[in-house]
Amino acid sequence: MNKYPKVVIIGAGFGGLTVAQNLRKGPSEVRIIDKTNHHLFQPLLYQVASAVLAPNDIARPVREVLRGQRNAVVIMGEVVTIDKDNKEVLMANGDVYTYDILVVAPGARHSYFGNPQWEKYAPGLKDLTDALTIRDKILRSFEKAERSDSQIDAEKYLNFVVVGGGPTGVEVAGAVAEIAYQTLMQDFRRINPSKAKIYLIEGGDCLLGSFSESLSQQAKKDLEALGVIVRLNTMVTDVQKDKVVTNTEEIPCSNVVWAAGNEASPLLKSLDTPLDRAGRAIVNPDLSIPDYPWVFVLGDAAHCKDKENAPLPGVAPVAMQQGRYVAQLIKSTTPPEQRKPFVYFDKGQMATIGRSRAVLEAGRIKLSGFLAWVGWGVVHIMFLISFRNKLRVMLEWFMSYM
Repeated sequence: MNKYPKVVIIGAGFGGLTVAQNLRKGPSEVRIIDKTNHHLFQPLLYQVASAVLAPNDIARPVREVLRGQRNAVVIMGEVVTIDKDNKEVLMANGDVYTYDILVVAPGARHSYFGNPQWEKYAPGLKDLTDALTIRDKILRSFEKAERSDSQIDAEKYLNFVVVGGGPTGVEVAGAVAEIAYQTLMQDFRRINPSKAKIYLIEGGDCLLGSFSESLSQQAKKDLEALGVIVRLNTMVTDVQKDKVVTNTEEIPCSNVVWAAGNEASPLLKSLDTPLDRAGRAIVNPDLSIPDYPWVFVLGDAAHCKDKENAPLPGVAPVAMQQGRYVAQLIKSTTPPEQRKPFVYFDKGQMATIGRSRAVLEAGRIKLSGFLAWVGWGVVHIMFLISFRNKLRVMLEWFMSYM
């Protein structure tokens, strides 16, 4: 180890940025590399897609976040290969950066389970480009329906399909329902937005599979109260330009949002380390990869097990706790054989369904309805990266609620 080790961090998401921030006072040179120039608060990305929030409400330039950190350098670019033996990362533009310590946290993308051609018609929701594409499609569909000469043509544009009954799918379906049945009700003359049909398709037998059965059933009940048509035990077999085909029916639709699964960044393949079925690196208890104690993998990219030997979920609290843990290892230069394993402290989970509707589970505490919705809002505002973002989102939500 040099006196000032070079730390290269790939990815400016929750995990990577947390590592960088926690090395502020550490004796190290920090270089953080990301394909974009901003940190994105992904849990509220669906609200950009549904036109509730603006992109700059949930994004902040990484350079601005690290402006006061003199030992940190931000590079906008894409890493295409990692050379562990020579301790180098190779960029798409040909640049090469050396490191003493490497932190890999590139996030994940949506998975189409071997059908990548579906992405053209069913975009996922992982970055601002995805969110703006979905928002544009949703709003244009209402405009096309307004200009249609027949009710049959109009109805074709007013069908929306959300694939996947996890937190993202539930939140998107609830947000689109509120747009159609509440927000736009008075804005059109030739169509009635309340005639829109929002389908939520889930392959399992319940929504929000990681939640308790009672909260899962409550989420389904709340969505149906909003007008969402929930299809359980239903598998998508094809997605085309003007329809979605399932194992039970065909739904005429030109608006599909994919929230059914994730796969890790293909960059992990260049690490030449064992991967799981989702492409995540199977890490040691200290989040390093086998035989390379100073190469760490975090967040969505890591297959890390909890106390019950189950993989940790790819959520923000996991990535942030992992980031703080790795930063502490780097600052203390703890020898690999003396490292204590990473232990995740689970503070619970939550999902919002619509205005005044949410579910929250933390240990034995199970809440739904208004109190859960308030708790969801408070927690998400606390996790936003800056005071400006916190204030703007809080004001937007207050005005929208009023």
